[in-house]
Amino acid sequence: MTRRELDAARITDPTQRAAFTQCRHLNARHGKTYFLATRLLPPSRRPAVHALYGFARLADDIVDDLSAPTSTEHRAQQLQRLSQDVRTAMDGDPGRHPVVNAVAHTAHRYHIPRHYFDDFLASMRADLTVTDYPTLEALRSYMHGSAAVIGLQMLPVLGHVTSREEAAPHAAALGEAFQLTNFVRDVGEDLDRDRVYLPADLLAAHGVDRDLLQWSRRTDRRDPRITRALQAATELTRGFYAKAAPGIEMLDPVSRPCVRTACVLYGEILDAVARDGYASVHHRSSVPLLRRGAVAAAGLAAISKARLTAAPADRPDLAGQALEEPR
Repeated sequence: MTRRELDAARITDPTQRAAFTQCRHLNARHGKTYFLATRLLPPSRRPAVHALYGFARLADDIVDDLSAPTSTEHRAQQLQRLSQDVRTAMDGDPGRHPVVNAVAHTAHRYHIPRHYFDDFLASMRADLTVTDYPTLEALRSYMHGSAAVIGLQMLPVLGHVTSREEAAPHAAALGEAFQLTNFVRDVGEDLDRDRVYLPADLLAAHGVDRDLLQWSRRTDRRDPRITRALQAATELTRGFYAKAAPGIEMLDPVSRPCVRTACVLYGEILDAVARDGYASVHHRSSVPLLRRGAVAAAGLAAISKARLTAAPADRPDLAGQALEEPR
């Protein structure tokens, strides 16, 4: 399947094909919901999405890999080297890392501004020293680089039928919605990294602070104040999905089923958190595999309509490929 995607994207250089293949493996291994939605895109567009995901994962692993007891200073140096590698590759010279070469190829092909990557890496550097955010405004400043620009990077790959200026705010909001969903789901795991991403003023409005969260994590005991705070965070996140929703109709019709599927699957993570009693401090909620398959099947039905007007090179494969489980 990788070969078909690369052929459709007209990526012929063996080194580049290997780089994009590595990105695809990263997406399949670590971004299961994201990968499943990507399978609903036309094959020609998937390598670019894999490259954008692979680059984000590369930076995220530098910051968050708890298996390597690396100092903050060393991680900062790694991010600086990655930043330099990106600049080198964007300028047309080979980067040191294949994932960087794949993302530079994608940026050039789709005319993605390089400052989006600078903004992303700035937020990754913030993760090395910033452990909480006092307000939603402060958190959104961080999320501009860590989430909103991801949506903006994706926009030219997905294609749009309106102006970029009209579609961009919705794409940015969707990136923020996805990341806020992760923050609601991953409270406990983030605490293990000494981070609290949910805004302190939202938590405080329900009598919650870092100490209470840490106590709950440490003792495995629940507290109704935390439940109420997570309910409020869930409603806040749904507001970002609502802001993003009008942007789906602004996308190229062949890309809409992919984005709708991603919205449904990520939104159902919030439903899973609710079903689990807002116990994110203690465990990570997830959408069942059968449900993910059902949502993907609905996406396939939508693609069967969109493909009637799509160019041959952009017609998604419909032989059950989107339901293939990541390996």
